[in-house]
Amino acid sequence: MARTDVFTGLSEFLAVAAHASFRAAAAELGVTPAAVSQAIRSLEARAGMPLFQRTTRRVALTEAGVDFLARLKPASNEIGDAFDALSVLSQRPMGNLRLSVPRIALDLVIYPLLPAFRQAFPDVTLEIDVDDASVDLMAGGYDAGIRIGDFIERDMIAVRITPDFTWSVLGAPSYFTVRGRPQTPEDLMRHECIRYRFPTARTIYRWQFARDGREFSLDAPGGILVNDHISMIELARNGVGLCYSADKVAASELASGALEPVLRRYLPTKPGLFLYFPTRSQAQPKLRAFIDAATALMRAK
Repeated sequence: MARTDVFTGLSEFLAVAAHASFRAAAAELGVTPAAVSQAIRSLEARAGMPLFQRTTRRVALTEAGVDFLARLKPASNEIGDAFDALSVLSQRPMGNLRLSVPRIALDLVIYPLLPAFRQAFPDVTLEIDVDDASVDLMAGGYDAGIRIGDFIERDMIAVRITPDFTWSVLGAPSYFTVRGRPQTPEDLMRHECIRYRFPTARTIYRWQFARDGREFSLDAPGGILVNDHISMIELARNGVGLCYSADKVAASELASGALEPVLRRYLPTKPGLFLYFPTRSQAQPKLRAFIDAATALMRAK
């Protein structure tokens, strides 16, 4: 036998108790008096006793009905308050926004965005989980994530928040003084390269190049592997070897001369950072506000 929903008949009971009338209850609920009467009969059958006394002129609660109403009313008020709270959440940005971001997104997006965002939306708290590994947003309880465009799941909505990246082979002046500068991608096979291992897949990233309209990749040699871009740049800065990174990620090192680019004519342009999230999540005002702030930041640069 099918299980009866515990809430079946409760709205009819509350309406009849409030109005002391089946007809008035039916008008409030937008149903027929017969439907209300049937719902009450079913509820009383579940209760095993009458909840209302009925005459042709009057409807009144029985003792059991009075006791049931006394227990049910606070719960009904709590449910009403819960819906009111949902209504508030749907109308303005508030609540906790959980984001999964790689380290490279901190300088490029998070740090410049947060001061103005917090000032504009003080009722939104941000929980930022910094991790270069791929994550399952829904399993991890995240509202959204930030990743390089090439590495976003296909079933996600993705919103661009940085321009495309031009990738670069970078080295410190001290490294080039000792080892010289590679002139072609194939020359890298005689250099010390700092390699990147994907944290989730555990595979090693092959450096991407382009020549005469054709893209190709190299498994650059080297004795050091890391699993985040910032460590790779810092090691290159210290003359340990060459690294392969996006120009915007190493912008300060390039500007100061701490790192110098080589092989520029062979380097491709690839998608930059995107904010991504499940389709239904974008209806949340807190996420919508963050999307607008992030895209406005990109346009301002």
